[in-house]
Amino acid sequence: MTRLDTLMARGTAFLGSEVAIMCGAMSWISERHLVAAISNAGGFGLIACGAMTPALLDTEIAETKKRTDKPFGVNLITMHPDLMDLIAVCTKHGVTHVVLAGGLPPAGSLDAIKGSGAKLICFAPALSLAKKLIRSGVDALVIEGMEAGGHIGPVSTSVLAQEILPEVAEQVPVFIAGGIGRGEAIAAYLEMGAAGVQLGTRFACAAESIAHPNFKKAFFRASARDAVSSVQIDPRLPVIPVRALKNAGTELFTAKQVEVARSIDEGGLAMAEAQLQIEHYWAGALRRAVIDGDVENGSLMAGQSVGMVKFEEPVAHIVAELVAQATEALDNRAT
Repeated sequence: MTRLDTLMARGTAFLGSEVAIMCGAMSWISERHLVAAISNAGGFGLIACGAMTPALLDTEIAETKKRTDKPFGVNLITMHPDLMDLIAVCTKHGVTHVVLAGGLPPAGSLDAIKGSGAKLICFAPALSLAKKLIRSGVDALVIEGMEAGGHIGPVSTSVLAQEILPEVAEQVPVFIAGGIGRGEAIAAYLEMGAAGVQLGTRFACAAESIAHPNFKKAFFRASARDAVSSVQIDPRLPVIPVRALKNAGTELFTAKQVEVARSIDEGGLAMAEAQLQIEHYWAGALRRAVIDGDVENGSLMAGQSVGMVKFEEPVAHIVAELVAQATEALDNRAT
């Protein structure tokens, strides 16, 4: 075994993949084609359920299974109104790994997932939450820093890794995410105690990604500083910031927040419904960019590693390059 194999052994054993590289769940992008390609290339693909209905998720899992016989998982949003039905769909298909994103597991969800025999992975944006999730029985954690694309927290990946890994890495496998674009970074986090990593932006424009050519071109032109975080307008509406490439859609989101806050003022909208409307906004805006190619008004969710995405290439090439870079970095340190 190489040094990389040894460091990834815990992650690969947990995921059942050849390398401990998970593909982040990107709505409209992490679907059957990209997920299957990631798993077939030796990584671990994740279906982004997002706002899918149980029927749509049922179809997506079945179609992914037609394209790969390798392990893959499903990412579910905790605030989805049909969460328990979505979990039942995963159980029906024998999905081996379920990721819950967007907050602590709601009552009953953890037991339903673990009761099916699936492994449960949750996001831990702080050490206190990491410890709480471990006590509740989750099987693995993802530590995602603010450099990531999509919904983000306020702390950088490197700081979270230093804070959380020494405290919990021996208890459960921990996967690091946010701003990772090269194998040298993967090697560094593995040496710190991570079981593996999760990348999204690096795979968003792969040849197997169904993202519109306009969406991919926007990524190829972008630099790290173009991927900016959204601004919260009203403190009563706790909107989770979203990192995306700057465009007119960024301003549209500001207007959407004002609209929702006004509805709360007028008593026509409960807080839970208000937050759900915000989530629906992002789902629609992302679809406009990814599927329709409207890169001006849609949402171009991207992590700060977007500057390392320069051209379209097959998933297998990306995985092989990341592994080669990580291997070389580790070999150089050993000499």
